[in-house]
Amino acid sequence: DFYFLNQEEDSEEEPKLKYERLANGVTEILQKDAASCMTVHDKWTHTQKKKKLKRFQVSFGLIYILFVPFQFLALGTHFGKVFLLDVQGNVTQKFEISSVKINQISLDESGEHVGICSEDGKVQVFGLYTREGFHENFDCPIKVVALHPQFTRSNYKQFVTGGTKLLLYERNWLNRWKTSVLHEGEGVITNIHWRANLIAWANNVGVKIYDISTKQRITNVLRDNVSLRPDMYPCSLCWKDNTTLIVGWGTSIKICAVKERNPTEMRDLPSRYVEIVSAFETEFFISGLAPLADQLVTLFFVKENSDQMVMMLEFRARPRLDIIQPLPESCEEISSDALTVRNFQDNECRDYRLEHSEGESLFYIISPKDIVVAKERDQDDHIDWLLEKKKYEEALMAAEISFKNIKRHEVQKIGMAYINHLVEKGDYDSAARKCQKVLGKNMDLWENEVYRFKTIGQLKAISQYLPRGDLRLRPAIYEMILHEFLKTDYEGFATLIREWPGELYNNMAIVQAVIDHLKKDPTNRTLLTTLAELYTYDQRYDRALEIYLRLRHKDVYQLIHKHNLFSSIEDKIVLLMDFDKEKAVDMLLDNEDKISVNRVVEELGDRPELLHVYLHKLFKRDHHKGQKYHERQIGLYAEYDRPNLLPFLRDSTHCPLEKALEICQQRNFVEETVFLLSRMGNCRRALQMIMEELGDVDKAIEFAKEQDDAELWEDLISYSIDKPPFITGLLNNIGTHVDPILLIHRIKEGMEIPNLRDSLVKILQDYNLQILLREGCKKILVADSLSLLQKMHRTQMRGVRVDEENICESCHATILPSDMAKPFSVVVFHCRHMFHKECLPSPGTIHGVQFCNICSAKRRGPGSGILEMKK
Repeated sequence: DFYFLNQEEDSEEEPKLKYERLANGVTEILQKDAASCMTVHDKWTHTQKKKKLKRFQVSFGLIYILFVPFQFLALGTHFGKVFLLDVQGNVTQKFEISSVKINQISLDESGEHVGICSEDGKVQVFGLYTREGFHENFDCPIKVVALHPQFTRSNYKQFVTGGTKLLLYERNWLNRWKTSVLHEGEGVITNIHWRANLIAWANNVGVKIYDISTKQRITNVLRDNVSLRPDMYPCSLCWKDNTTLIVGWGTSIKICAVKERNPTEMRDLPSRYVEIVSAFETEFFISGLAPLADQLVTLFFVKENSDQMVMMLEFRARPRLDIIQPLPESCEEISSDALTVRNFQDNECRDYRLEHSEGESLFYIISPKDIVVAKERDQDDHIDWLLEKKKYEEALMAAEISFKNIKRHEVQKIGMAYINHLVEKGDYDSAARKCQKVLGKNMDLWENEVYRFKTIGQLKAISQYLPRGDLRLRPAIYEMILHEFLKTDYEGFATLIREWPGELYNNMAIVQAVIDHLKKDPTNRTLLTTLAELYTYDQRYDRALEIYLRLRHKDVYQLIHKHNLFSSIEDKIVLLMDFDKEKAVDMLLDNEDKISVNRVVEELGDRPELLHVYLHKLFKRDHHKGQKYHERQIGLYAEYDRPNLLPFLRDSTHCPLEKALEICQQRNFVEETVFLLSRMGNCRRALQMIMEELGDVDKAIEFAKEQDDAELWEDLISYSIDKPPFITGLLNNIGTHVDPILLIHRIKEGMEIPNLRDSLVKILQDYNLQILLREGCKKILVADSLSLLQKMHRTQMRGVRVDEENICESCHATILPSDMAKPFSVVVFHCRHMFHKECLPSPGTIHGVQFCNICSAKRRGPGSGILEMKK
């Protein structure tokens, strides 16, 4: 079997190419003979599909032409034979051309014509499906032959041969072959490549390019290393496209671009010229070149080095196939493979050739006793390499992305290999996670994996990834895992019960298992909570509710709401309130239609502190809904929530004031008593309590302001007149409600009053502020009055349109007469009412001013006449 050695085999870099030996008929041929040259045809034309088995006579005998496949190879040997092969190496045709070495085989683009030359000087050009042909014997070896790419077409019947001369053969209109010498005198021509209208050839001096369309030679690329024998280290030529030629000679590579010359620069020069866009040296001798996108595939002959170790000698003697990236003055090596071809120790540089198939990126390495095919690695090869390197994650991803293009692999098999690898590593969690992705909807594979994880004691790892949607395993599988968790991990068991739908397993069986475990540990909260959840799945909500209340579980309210269990909690309201007062009260108030206020009050009768919380929130929501309990609430607020008692008394319109006053007086709640007294009309007693009980002059003043009663102010002043601090407070706050002079006159002479000066200054400032405010308001009012008066005047001074559509407001006839030539008189008021003068009542004038009767009658304000029209 063929094998190759990657120069970077120890690295993690993936090879770029894969190799296989061309076998079948080729093996038998090379056992008896040796390969000297080969060419590849990889283009299939429509006409070829219709070819039949044909027979024709050539100079060397009767030939039967068989079916030519899509792609075929033409192989020449040292014993003068030419074989047509399919891509598997099977012989489809055989030609006995000569008894000596075949030097070159050329095919046109259609694959219907072949040109052959041999070491004994024979040149034959013939059609594979026609009887036409050219046969010539020269007196010197003919090294190369090349057909015009469009040789099939009648106007392109041209080919060239190379020995000591470069000869061009053209068939004229008389069906005769005309010969012309294109070049001679520079030694033997060793290589020719014809692409479109350009012929490139190499001799002992260098490489030339000839333009067949203009019949001009356009370049001469000289050979760099003249010390190498051209027959031992021949030139390698390859067209990358119609204008790019790659030249390899010795250890030198040049990339030449054929370009059109600017017409202004032509003079006597060719219409095209060649620019060398890249030139660099390589480490080894070049035996062949081929393009691969923007890179180069190079076949190197590696010379033995006797100074190195024996193991290294064998390695260096193998030919190398490298992929390189050309740069302007150097190159970058992409990959390098040493090829173990048969008898490589006996081969020279000239014994190797590299041919390529442009359509499929196939590269053929030809040596005398072996032909190796190099192919670009496809996605299957990429996956093979990843699996070999145990990069299963990347292999699986590559297979999923290219599942339509891979042929030898299946996504699921790669995934299973990955799972097996993870299990062998002991990474059970990752293996279980991959099951979800790899096993998909295959329930049989799922069950097999579950039992495998059970065997290795890792059911917990796979439990969270089991199918639980529309596609499910048998209930026994899920029950087996639940029982496993119940034995070893209560928390994990509870998690699965929460996450798995109840229909995955037999609920009653699991409930019984949990009950059995609770007999050993009856207070275990995890098991009790899980049992409540199982009861919920089984729609036994009353049992679930009992457990939740017993555990004071937060989900109790959600359970009640979700399953409408209000009828079941009527006797459990105290338990719910003890658990969470706020949530319980909100729930009860939100569902008054299901549990009435009366029922709740009845249940909470023995727990007044809870009853207060409920009634307080009820009052906050609606002041009237619980009015029958307002009297009861007074005592509850006084006992448990005094800060909210006064707001309750203010907002409630149903609470009995006498009862409230009695409770507040018993508990000595002064502020609440003051409020109740004032509400009951006993303001003087309320003010007295503020002054005597609280001693707060500010509150007393505020109270007097609220009541706005002169008698209260008198009582306040009388009570404060012998108390200097109270007098200070009154002086600071009384100015806007009572004349301060009344207070000042009643102050006893000689009484020492704190901050008297500041208080008097403040009174004067307040008075001054009042004066300023009044003056400011007066100015604003005067300015506004003037502005409005001016606006009214402008409005009333505007003209009023009178036309035939207007009517008299008295007689309702048209205001204007039908005959405008006759004299008439019309009165128009500012209010836009119009009258014939004779229709206007006479008693409507005051001091010469006439008013609109309609507006005066409606009290809309008098409108004076603004216009009297006469004619």
